[in-house]
Amino acid sequence: MPFEEKRTWILGGAAVVSYLIYLVVILTRSHPDGLARVGYIAPLLWAVGASILVSIVATIGVAIAARDGDRKDQRDREIDRMGSLVGNAFVVLGAAGALLLTMADAERFWIANAIYLGFTLSAVVGSTAKIIAYRRGYWPW
Repeated sequence: MPFEEKRTWILGGAAVVSYLIYLVVILTRSHPDGLARVGYIAPLLWAVGASILVSIVATIGVAIAARDGDRKDQRDREIDRMGSLVGNAFVVLGAAGALLLTMADAERFWIANAIYLGFTLSAVVGSTAKIIAYRRGYWPW
């Protein structure tokens, strides 16, 4: 498995796990007062920070253990480009959702969570597209 594919697995996995942990924390805290009244800022920052830290540490660990290092060839660059384009669509959708929520005078909780969901979906869908391209092949047309 190429280094870039391992890195993609790490980034996608970290995004999924951190978001699920964030959801569990928020949902367990929401019971008495409702979801929009939950203190979400600290758990959100911890989830994002932990995801970034785990991704960096795991990528460094894989790079140290890899025999071929972090060499990228043309195929890796094309797959990365395609996956990033696919993932970026979800950043735009999250931002559009947040904009609509802002126009509807929604609580800050919902706006922040729409943006965070957009970032998470971007990472997960982009990583999935890259992994599929690595596994099934990629033909730039």
